[in-house]
Amino acid sequence: MVEFDAAGTDPVGEAGLGAAFLDGFGSFRSLLRKAQTGSQEADGLGQAGAFTATLPEPTDTILPTEISTQVHTNAPTPSGQVTLDAVGDIMLGRMIGQQVLAKGPQIVFAGVQSVLDATDIRVGNLECAITDLGTPAKKLYTLQAPPAAAMALSQGKFDLVSLANNHAMDYGYVGLADEQETLNQAGIGMVRAGVNFDQAHSPMFLERNGLRLAFQAYVDVPIEQGGFDTHTWAATADQPGLAWADPDQIKIDVAAARQQADVVVVLLHSGIEIGKYIPTISANHRADAYAAIEGGAALVPGAHPHILESIEHYHGGLIAFNLGNFVFDDYQDIANATIILRVVLTRAGVQSYDYIPVLIDNALPNVIPDNQVPAIGTMVAPGNP
Repeated sequence: MVEFDAAGTDPVGEAGLGAAFLDGFGSFRSLLRKAQTGSQEADGLGQAGAFTATLPEPTDTILPTEISTQVHTNAPTPSGQVTLDAVGDIMLGRMIGQQVLAKGPQIVFAGVQSVLDATDIRVGNLECAITDLGTPAKKLYTLQAPPAAAMALSQGKFDLVSLANNHAMDYGYVGLADEQETLNQAGIGMVRAGVNFDQAHSPMFLERNGLRLAFQAYVDVPIEQGGFDTHTWAATADQPGLAWADPDQIKIDVAAARQQADVVVVLLHSGIEIGKYIPTISANHRADAYAAIEGGAALVPGAHPHILESIEHYHGGLIAFNLGNFVFDDYQDIANATIILRVVLTRAGVQSYDYIPVLIDNALPNVIPDNQVPAIGTMVAPGNP
């Protein structure tokens, strides 16, 4: 363990179906399945549109707004200090999904569970759509995981995942709504997708040890190979979707969240993917991360490039530009070297941080000795200590 101190579209002709995204979940799962089956039978291609359903008027209950830890009367006085573990991309489909179905959900985080057990809050980026509904978006890579994969997150004790990324809507509004219901039932918090712009840009709150934390999440990625533009998934005043990162808006959102919490954490999905260019922190990525700190965030864990990037202090906050892969298949060599970032937070912000080296083997993370992959220290070395 290396220690540092604080100084250091689916365009979905799903019109009727997509409305399910605009409502609460529990009563709609069977309706969505019926609609999905109906549309497939109608045209033989699984294209929505032939089946219509009358749904109730939209409500604003799509995402959990707060999960708090109850403090019993005989509990010790809250410390006001929280240890948070942040990890990078968690992809639970393909090979990982097969392992979940064959061996059980506990297999996913078994190699790091002892570390995850020793912290207060666990967060990461969910790099797939956990659903068996919806139709795939017209893009080069769509990542789908079986519903049982949500239990891997639950058994791994994850508190919250980010959906603000370029795969959350790989299976359209229906797939996203189904994923949110599944995660909600598994007790996993989510940031941030919503029925409209306001909800997508609103925070989620967690409370631990007397410290109230607000979480925001944003996506800002280039146009993909094949021409797909994730920006088409951005939530607007009248369109469900994801929170797109704009530096000015990030400052506004974070400042507002800071008024309601002791600490703000912003999960950022941005940058350039490995394999396209020499790994580097893009100008957009840096601008988005800096905006979060300038708005009042204490911590900005990043994801998307699939390889570790530097951890830097900026204006009193801490930015981990990219935490790399954490659960992922089809990557080789240094892209399988990663970390669990452990940060100690107080009302004053980041008190200290360290990281636990991890190596992905057979698509799953495993804790390794500090010196097994020396390149990890090089990759996360701060650019502006």
